Amino acid sequence: MATNDYALTELSVGEAARAIAQGRTTSRRVVGACLNRIEARDEIVGAWEFLDRALALAQAEECDRSPSRGPLHGVPVGIKDVIQTADMPTGYGSPIYRNHRTGVDAECVKRLRAAGAVILGKTVTTEFAVFAPGKTTNPHNRLHTPGGSSSGSAAAVADRQVPFALGTQTAGSVIRPASFCGVIGYKASYARIPYDGVLLSSTELDTLGIFTRTVEDLAIVGSVLSGIPYREPIANSARRIGLVRTPWWDSAEAEQRKTVEATAEKLARAGAYVSELAIHGLEDLLEAHRSIMCREIALSRQYEYENHRTSLSTRLQSIIEGGRALSVSEVQDALRVARRGRDQIARIFSAHDVMLTPSTPGIAPEGLSSTGDPIFNSVWTLLGVPCITYPVARSSKGLPMGVQVTGPVDSDDRLIATTKWMQENSAPSDWRCD
Repeated sequence: MATNDYALTELSVGEAARAIAQGRTTSRRVVGACLNRIEARDEIVGAWEFLDRALALAQAEECDRSPSRGPLHGVPVGIKDVIQTADMPTGYGSPIYRNHRTGVDAECVKRLRAAGAVILGKTVTTEFAVFAPGKTTNPHNRLHTPGGSSSGSAAAVADRQVPFALGTQTAGSVIRPASFCGVIGYKASYARIPYDGVLLSSTELDTLGIFTRTVEDLAIVGSVLSGIPYREPIANSARRIGLVRTPWWDSAEAEQRKTVEATAEKLARAGAYVSELAIHGLEDLLEAHRSIMCREIALSRQYEYENHRTSLSTRLQSIIEGGRALSVSEVQDALRVARRGRDQIARIFSAHDVMLTPSTPGIAPEGLSSTGDPIFNSVWTLLGVPCITYPVARSSKGLPMGVQVTGPVDSDDRLIATTKWMQENSAPSDWRCD
């Protein structure tokens, strides 16, 4: 890969957009550099399910001929392959839908195109965005999982193959792979970003998310996707941070626990008020999440189960069968637990700006047969709160380690600004992904 190509693939979303707008580079050059990077690394990382070089370059050239359409003009993006694209197949990570084309864009893709983004290609997802892995490896060590279900999106951004990408989360499908791959991952507040045209596992849980290499980029892309006016994330040190170890703290690896505690100590020294926070009932919320997720996956994948069962992984079949076995009263109980939890978390946040908690139980597990455990993500997904993970350290094995920050529902802009300050005051410069 040429030296100038490497410099272009290092650009953040904001940097690429500004460089194109100011005539210091072109969309074609940026897109071409990304495609060259993918060509050089695809056999190792395997982040892409669909790429059409000619189509991507044609979009870029059209951007270069046209006046700016918005804040993402000419900037390439990867789209998780459960999100419909009019000019590309959407296969949902399943052989059942190989080469499947809907001919329409999901609403989020429409908004990206309207803002000038170049849809570079479709990134690998696990089977129907659940647990069965695809071909993607962790770009830091190909023998380790990249996480899932948004495997390709996280790995592609981490490997400098694209400056940002979209994912979805039902349990931990944005936060977990972002942490494993060492990038910024943002799961928006529930329903903040429309998911028309996105394959859903659960209408109660599913949320769109974004992978970037800078916190600032979350604000740019998040504004485009939500339709909410852009607010520059200005860091402010007046922060009330609740350190939430959760009931699963002891199951986390020792290095992960030390990383979270060290982050809390750094933030306190930088001027934040950090206090230990115990939230009662998290175990019940985790069980409620599992029941709701299994039941809704059983409903959303009913057609595939009844008509293409042998093409489904055994794990997905098991989840569907477990969901079908749940009684109506069991699901209603789970929904009641979720409603109580959402009321409780709103009250807790009245005394805390954000909560700091592990992103994952530890580093990306070795092996590619699993995408890791979402135990530190599922409850926050159920509660509908926005979550961000950012990398803060390398493990003794050289793999990324991140922390997770959560805020009240619909506090996304404030959470992004707070996370910017937290990152600046707790992450070494080589792990700020900028």
